[in-house]
Formats: sequence, C-alpha cells, structure tokens
Amino acid sequence: MQAGFAFTKLADRLTSLLELSSDDLELLAQMPSSIRSFAPHEDVWRKGDEPSTCCLLLQGYLCWKDTDAGAGQITAIYVPGDVPDLYTIIVPRVAAQLNALSPVVAAFVPHAFLREARARSARLARALSLLTLADAATLRTWLTNLGSRDSLSRVAHLICEITVRLRAVGLGRDLRFPSPFTQSDLAAICGISPVHANRTIQDLRRRELLHWHSRTITVTDWDGLTQLAGFRPDYLMLRQPPTLESHATEQRGAGSPLESSAQS
Repeated sequence: MQAGFAFTKLADRLTSLLELSSDDLELLAQMPSSIRSFAPHEDVWRKGDEPSTCCLLLQGYLCWKDTDAGAGQITAIYVPGDVPDLYTIIVPRVAAQLNALSPVVAAFVPHAFLREARARSARLARALSLLTLADAATLRTWLTNLGSRDSLSRVAHLICEITVRLRAVGLGRDLRFPSPFTQSDLAAICGISPVHANRTIQDLRRRELLHWHSRTITVTDWDGLTQLAGFRPDYLMLRQPPTLESHATEQRGAGSPLESSAQS
C-alpha cells in the first residue's frame, strides 16, 4: 500500500465536509500511521480498551457493535475515510466494540498528531469536529429510523446513506459497491430478524430499485429508492452532496438477494 494512501483517504473525507487550504493539506500529509489488516468480524477495539491512536479506515467497512445487547446491535457503519473512534483523542476509552464487517485495511494515527493538527490549524480543527458531529447526527437519524419507519424504508434509507457516503469519497461509482452487510448484519442494524431482512431485500429487488448479488449492491433506480426511504442527505453535513442520477433497471434475475454464505 502506498505511503500516502492514508493521508489521501483522510483528506478526501475532511474536504467532503470543509474546504481545506494547501497549508492544511501539507500539515495533514505529515501524518504518521501504521497499517493493519483485519478479517471479517475481527475486533479492532474491544469495550474498555484505552487506545493511544485513532483508526482511519482505508478499505472495507467497520461498525460499532453493542455487545451488551444479545448477539450485538450494530449502532454505526463506517466507510473508507472515516475515523470511527475520533472521540478517543478527548476520552481515550472505548465504550463499545469496533468490529470489521468485511476484510478491512486501516491506518492507526497517533492521538498526539491529531491534537497537534487541531492546535496548528483552525480549519483542520473544525473539519475534525464536523466529522464527529456528522457521526452524532447519523446516529440520531438511525434512532429515528428505528422508531418511526417500517422495515422496508429502514433498509432503503440505509442503502441510500451508504451510497452517498461512498460517493462523497470517490467510491461507489455507477451506484455499485461491495455490500457491507451479511444477512445477520443487516438485521442487527435495522432491528429486524435475518429472515425478515432477506424478505425485505427481495421486496426491493421486485420493485426494481436495486440488485444485490454476489456481495455487490447496485442501485438501479435512485429516485425510486430515495422516495421510498424518504432520504435527505442533510444530516451527513456534506459540503457538496454528490449528484446521483437515476439508473434504469437492468440485469433482471441476477440471483439470490443475499448469498447463502452470508446468512450467518
């Protein structure tokens, strides 16, 4: 992996929230980091850990999981460029389990560097604060979804959100991206059973809103999906929400909505 890849992913994420100067980017380019890989469902942090670094996601998907809630309620998902544990530069104790949803590559950035960057650049400090605030706003939206939307619109909203977040950092082109979920993961996010999750995806496919095949999601009718979900991206706090065009439905009968191997 290229040495500057970690800097590039963080720069992409921060500039999706706030325009940074060349001096800000030069400071960010000095970021030290160590790179690690994780297998699906492997823990990055466990509840009670006291890290001295923050985890910058480079490839794959991470989630926060509340292991006190039975099998574990998933309370947040992260895409490349995200720093799910940024709050630990202030409160260096992990309150839940940070878990890999897929094969993951992550960079670990010292708290000391992030504190120094905040002190040296007011705009970097603001961008990092916006990253934390967007995380909190997303959690509030997830709570609203669980309390006031039916299962179909919950799943549709989640897919809309992941699509926009990926596009904001230059991923998910053609509205196609690797699925971050197994059937059990999707159920744990949306507060439904795995069987119900499978039926919900089948319903979205029958409505010709998306394909879900071989662990790849393709949104085939963006306008229809956002209308069903009641999705508005304001809470993501993006400086320029990516423009998404509606795609015609194609590849009918692309296969099972979730691979049988994903039904864990």
